[in-house]
Amino acid sequence: MNRNRALIALVVAIVIAVIASRFVYRQIQQASAVKPLPVSHIVVASRPLALGTPLTAQDVELITWPEGTPLDGSFTRVQDCIGRSLITPISKNEPILESKLAPREAGIGLPAAIPVGMRAVSVRVDDVVGVSGFAMPGTMVDVLATGTPEGESDSLTRNIIQDVRVLAAGQTVEQDKQGKPHTVGVVTLLLTPKQADQLTMASTDNRIHLALRNTIDTKIEDKAEPVFKSALLLGGAQPHPTAGGGGKSRPRREATTQKPAGPAPFVVEVIRGDKKTNQTFSGQ
Repeated sequence: MNRNRALIALVVAIVIAVIASRFVYRQIQQASAVKPLPVSHIVVASRPLALGTPLTAQDVELITWPEGTPLDGSFTRVQDCIGRSLITPISKNEPILESKLAPREAGIGLPAAIPVGMRAVSVRVDDVVGVSGFAMPGTMVDVLATGTPEGESDSLTRNIIQDVRVLAAGQTVEQDKQGKPHTVGVVTLLLTPKQADQLTMASTDNRIHLALRNTIDTKIEDKAEPVFKSALLLGGAQPHPTAGGGGKSRPRREATTQKPAGPAPFVVEVIRGDKKTNQTFSGQ
């Protein structure tokens, strides 16, 4: 009797275990069967693209994008952005946004990337000290001019333009004084009209260098004092005043000519009767 009871209890336990395992299995299956998220498509760059590049069908492609997280300014059709120029460099697989494209009426190429009221000026820079190899589009630089003011013998370097953006950078081949070809770095800067005038004037008779700066460093030095060659080599701290420098010119002493001293005056004693007087005569 006891044996039958034990057998019945064992069978009941097995049945309960089977039912419980099937229930747990169904719960796991239902939990793993997650509904797929709805997706859409956006246009991204298929390769790195430089500033001013007019987009073609080979430059972009469509990728899936979660529909629940829309990206403002993105494109869902390739034909909507074809033919428009970039106003900023774009990396591969980076979404194409409306804010990164010039208007269609702005044309194509680099001119489309120039904001209204600004100018693009290209200058030759030194490959070594001018960091032209690191002045990539989008970086911020200061412009330094080195030269000798007219009428002076001491050369100086001055920071003439601060915190301006590089639009483009490249190289060109020119002939030196001996007629031999050599490579010259050329950088195009985004400037205001006044800065464009200053840079054009400075690059006429001076040597232009670029100083690379951090893009988050927007501090402008109000008084950029020039550095003079003689003061730098001699360890002097005071700038040497020049005709075109920022320091005040020392007043020039006028040469004075002293007139030669004339002969000394003389005294003559005059006797008239019983009167005696002294009369003085000048030496002239």
